[in-house]
Amino acid sequence: MRAATVRPPRSSTCSSRPVSARSFAVDCRPLSIPAFRRMWGASVVCAVGGSFSVVAVPTQLFTVTGSSAAVGAAAGVSFAALVVAAVWSGALADVTDRRTMLLAADLGLALTYAALWIQAVLGGRSVPVLLVAVAFQGLTYGTVLTTTGATVPRLVPAELLPAANSLSSLVRYGGSILGPMLAGVLVPVVGLGTLYLFDAVALLAVVWAVVMLPPLPPAAGATDAGGGRASSAAVRTLAGFRYLAADRLLVAVLAVDLAAMVFGMPSALFPELARHAFGGTAGGGPETGLLYAAYPAGVFAAGLLSATFTRARRHGALVAGAAIAWGIAVVLVGLAAELWIALAALALGGAVNFVLSTFRTTITQTHTGDAVRGRVQGALTVVLVGGPQIANLLHGAAGAALHGAAGAALHGAAGAALHGAAGAVYGPRIVICAGGLLTVATVTAIAWAIPDLRRYVAPAAAPARAPGPVATRTSPAAPDDRVSPAPASRARAGRR
Repeated sequence: MRAATVRPPRSSTCSSRPVSARSFAVDCRPLSIPAFRRMWGASVVCAVGGSFSVVAVPTQLFTVTGSSAAVGAAAGVSFAALVVAAVWSGALADVTDRRTMLLAADLGLALTYAALWIQAVLGGRSVPVLLVAVAFQGLTYGTVLTTTGATVPRLVPAELLPAANSLSSLVRYGGSILGPMLAGVLVPVVGLGTLYLFDAVALLAVVWAVVMLPPLPPAAGATDAGGGRASSAAVRTLAGFRYLAADRLLVAVLAVDLAAMVFGMPSALFPELARHAFGGTAGGGPETGLLYAAYPAGVFAAGLLSATFTRARRHGALVAGAAIAWGIAVVLVGLAAELWIALAALALGGAVNFVLSTFRTTITQTHTGDAVRGRVQGALTVVLVGGPQIANLLHGAAGAALHGAAGAALHGAAGAALHGAAGAVYGPRIVICAGGLLTVATVTAIAWAIPDLRRYVAPAAAPARAPGPVATRTSPAAPDDRVSPAPASRARAGRR
C-alpha cells in the first residue's frame, strides 16, 4: 500500500483576498480541492440536465390520467420513499464505505431514469408503473442526498465547509430555476420521454466523479452510538436518533430550521394572494409566477455573494438571526400593498434563508462525530424535504379555515358578499403574517431556551501542514485529493 499525498489547498483565484471586490463574490476556495471540485462540477451538469424529471413526471401523469390527484399521489409516494431512504441510508453510511454507497445510489437513479425513458418510448400509460418508478426515484435520490451530506466533511476541511455548502446550494437552487425552464422549452422539440434520457445521461457525470473519489470507509474504531457496528439498521437508526435528541445544539438547529420552513413558507397561498391581493388573472398569471420566482432568485443572488459571510465563525447566531429575518420578511409579504414590495421581501427572505441553510448544514457536519454523521444527515434530509410539505398542508388548511370562519360569522346576502371580497383579500394576508410572526416567536424562544445555539462558534482553522507523504490506513487515494478523517476531537472543538 502506498502512502497518499495530501496537498494543502491552493489559493483560490476567486474570493481569496480579504479586502477586494472578490470578497463580495462567490467563495470558491473549496474548488482548490480536486475531489470536491470534481463532485461539484458534476453536480452542475446534473442540476440542470438531471432535473428534467421534475417537469416530465407530473406532466406525463396528468397527460395519462387528466387528473391532478394522480400528480399529488406521485408526490406523496416520492416523499414517503425519500424519507425512508434518508433514515435507512443514514444508518448504513455510518458503517459502510460512503463512496460505494454513493456509486450504487447514483447508478440506481440513472437506471430509474433510463426505465422511465423506455416506458415513455413504448407509449407507457400505466399509472402503477409510473408510481413504482417514482418510488425508486425517491429511494435513490434520498440516499444520494443523505450520503453526500455525510461525505463532504471527509473531503473538505472544517474551515471551508461553509463555502462548500454554499457552493452546493448555489448549484441546487440554480438548477431548480434553469432545469424546469429548459425542460419546458425542450418538451415540444424532443418529446417528453427524451427528457428522462437526458437525466440518465447527465447522471453519468456524477457517477464518474464518485468513481474518482478515494475510498471512504467508516472512521477508525467507529461504532454505533449506543450499539456495535454489526447491529441492525433499525438499532443503528434508533441509536442515531437518541444521539441527536441528547445533543442540545443539534436539536436547536433542526428545530429552528423546521420552524422557519413549516411556519414561514407560504408558497401554497401564492396563487390566492396573486389573484385577490395583486389583481392577477384567474387560473394563474404573471403575478403568480413572479411570487414563486422571487424566493429562489433571492437564494441564487445570495449564493453569488457568498464570500461576504462564509468566513464568519459565529454560526449559531447566524442560523438564529437568519431564521428571524426570514420570519420578518414573510410578515412584510403579508402586509405588502404592492406586488413589487412582496417580491422584494421574498427575494430578501430567499437571501437570508441561503445563509440559514449554509450554516445549518455546516453545524450539523462539523459538530457531529463521523461515526453518527450519516444518521444526523438523514434526519436533516427529512427536515429539508418534509418541512415545505407540512407548510403547504398547514397554510392551505389555515387559509380554508379562515374563509369558513369568516363566512359563518357573516349572515345574509350582504354578509356573503363581504366575505367573498374581504375574506378573499385579507385571508391569505392574515395567514402569511401569522406564519411569519410564529417563525420569529418560535426561533426567539428556541435561541433563548438553548443558549448553546447562539453561543456556538465554529472551530478555528487547523494550522497548515507542510506537504509531504502521510501514512493512511485506507486504500490509496489520488495523490492530489484531500480527504479529511474528521476526528471527533476536531469535529466537537467548536462546542461552547
